[in-house]
This record gives sequence, C-alpha cells and structure tokens, in this order.
Amino acid sequence: MFRVSYLIELGVKPSSVLLLTFTRKAAFEMMRRASILLDSRCEQISGGTFHSFANGILRKYAGQLGYDANFTILDQTDAEDVINLIRTRMKLDTKERRFPRKEALYDLYSRCLNTLTPLKDLLALDYPNYLEQEPDIQAVHSAYVQYKKQHNLMDYDDLLVNLVVLLKQNEPVRAVLSDKYKYIMVDEYQDTNKVQAEVVKLLAFKHRNIMVVGDDAQCIYSFRGSTIKNIMEFPQEFADCRIVKLEENYRSTQPILNLANEILKRSV
Repeated sequence: MFRVSYLIELGVKPSSVLLLTFTRKAAFEMMRRASILLDSRCEQISGGTFHSFANGILRKYAGQLGYDANFTILDQTDAEDVINLIRTRMKLDTKERRFPRKEALYDLYSRCLNTLTPLKDLLALDYPNYLEQEPDIQAVHSAYVQYKKQHNLMDYDDLLVNLVVLLKQNEPVRAVLSDKYKYIMVDEYQDTNKVQAEVVKLLAFKHRNIMVVGDDAQCIYSFRGSTIKNIMEFPQEFADCRIVKLEENYRSTQPILNLANEILKRSV
C-alpha cells in the first residue's frame, strides 16, 4: 500500500498500476489503506486476483482464442460434472474396471496445468496405480477440452492458461497490455504457481518493472501447484532486481520466533 500511494503521489497514472493478490479482499484492503495514506486516486488502480484479472482480459480478447466474450466459467463442481458426463459417455464408469472418479480426474488435470507437468509424468509421480489407464485418462481430458470449447466454457484453470496462450501467441495484445501496466506488484509471491509466474513475466516483457512480496517460509498453497522456486529464483530471472529484506517482526514475540526458526531448521 505504501508503494501504491508513493507511485500515485509521484504522478504515476493509477490505471498503469496492476496489483495482483490471492483474494479480492486483500486487493480491496490494500487499495483502501493506500487511499487513507494519500487519496481516492489509489482506488483507481487495477487490482484483484490472478483469476479475476485473467477473466477481465479474456472477455475483451476472447475472439483471439476462438471464444465468445460471454463465455461461462465453470466452478469446480460444474467442471467435475462435465468430466463425469464424458466419463460415462465413454463407458469408463463400469464396476468391472477401476477408473479414477470425477474428483480425482479434475484434480489430476488441474495439477497438470498449474505445474506445467505432462499427464503421464504426473501419473507416474503421484498416481502410479492409474498409470496403465493413462490412454483413457488422456482421452477423457481431450474430450473435456473439446466439450468446453464447443460450449463456450472455461474452468478456473483455463482462465490462467488461456491468458498465457493469448500473451504468447498474440504479440500486439502482449505489447498493449505491457504498455498499459507499467508497474506490476504481486503479493504473496511464494504462493504462485508456474502459470501465474509466466503471466507476470509476459505482462512485464517490455519494462520488466515488477515488485513481488513474499516469504519463502510461508508457501501454503501447494495444492494449487504453487512452487517456492518462483520466489527463490526471482533474482536469477530478473538479474537486475533489488532485494529488500524485512527482518523486523511486529506480529510475535522473540521466544515464539526462536521456536519457529528452530522448527524450520529441522524441517529442511
């Protein structure tokens, strides 16, 4: 919030600032606090979750990907139901064979996308008991992708993946967005996955003006494919970056911090 208010005070256009967080509440709270520090101009910046930002961009450029702008977003339950429909149509739900249920298939497909890991590799790593079913699992996924495209549907993972596809394949759009968002800030960067990190890099390809905040000891969203490598490798990805360490703790007492640090040492 201090950086937001500082930039606006320097004369930076609020519309050129992009703040990405993991919850809408966090984005709103940061903009609210920045407004208290400065003025209401801070509320005019672009802020929100990765998914809400992707949704807004894709609505504008949906035609570039073969979608209509009024595409419907599937929540997890709806997505699982579509997968189950396809699974049933392909007669893979019989009692005679053990085939992953809709929940397991959704989780598997989601992890493949968010970790950028091929299906066969992820099966071998985390679901070896389903490895022999790989051709059918792949067939269900292909049918799922086709079904969504035919019915103008996207699930939550598609929002991020399709944004990456748009930015990679359409240089004019990528240039427009990079020119628009000249100041990119990401909160809780340790909880980003590979796709989200790719979004940030593509948006900043012109100016490379990115500020991320994170703590490598607080990676808590691994179930969404987050990887601590994003924050650990940031200095290599952006070799000219400046690292500012915040080592003053205002939330706890020293005995608790000592215990937590000792636990961390033994968990490595």
